[in-house]
Amino acid sequence: MTIGASSDLPEVVTHYFMRGRPPFLNLSDVDEPHVDGVLALLCAERAAGRSHRSYGRPYLRMRRECEALLRQSFVAAGGLPERRSPHYFVLGRSAWFEGLSSELDRVVFSLSALPSAVTSITYPDSFTAMALAPRYGLPYEPKPYHGRVYRLEELPDLVAEHGLPADEPDVDYASFARRPFERYIEVQLWSDAPLPRRQDGPGLDHHHAGT
Repeated sequence: MTIGASSDLPEVVTHYFMRGRPPFLNLSDVDEPHVDGVLALLCAERAAGRSHRSYGRPYLRMRRECEALLRQSFVAAGGLPERRSPHYFVLGRSAWFEGLSSELDRVVFSLSALPSAVTSITYPDSFTAMALAPRYGLPYEPKPYHGRVYRLEELPDLVAEHGLPADEPDVDYASFARRPFERYIEVQLWSDAPLPRRQDGPGLDHHHAGT
């Protein structure tokens, strides 16, 4: 692992979403009859050059398997998830994530605003950390912090021991899924309660990514 220049613990978490849509939309929340239509929309965005992310039924199978294992691991660690699947954040900000699209917005929470009972952490993103890549023919390099879900109170020691991942825009986003991935620490929120009712509600900042 390449450690970033700073191991200081960020004080915020960031949720990225496509401009023109509300934040905290979750593909896993889509009812099955509507899934193919949503996937088609997401694939059309990639084809139009609006996003570098790949979607489709294989992606959805991987995601559902990952979220089930992630939830199971969080419960085993003492977490009390209220949702079947989480809302996703990165710790601090991610230059790599902001390069996925020129049309990203972001919302920012204070790390201290997240309740421990419904917040889990993986190092790096959950798909890599849950070590599912080999099952799908994708590259994987095991690390000592893979294979487990961390509680929020473990985060300071986690960062103190391993630092922060080296985070910078990718030189080739088109092939990022075919390379080992260690870009950011992911934070999962397993509840809707901490989310504001309005996009500009208390405790939440709303920004254009990259501004």
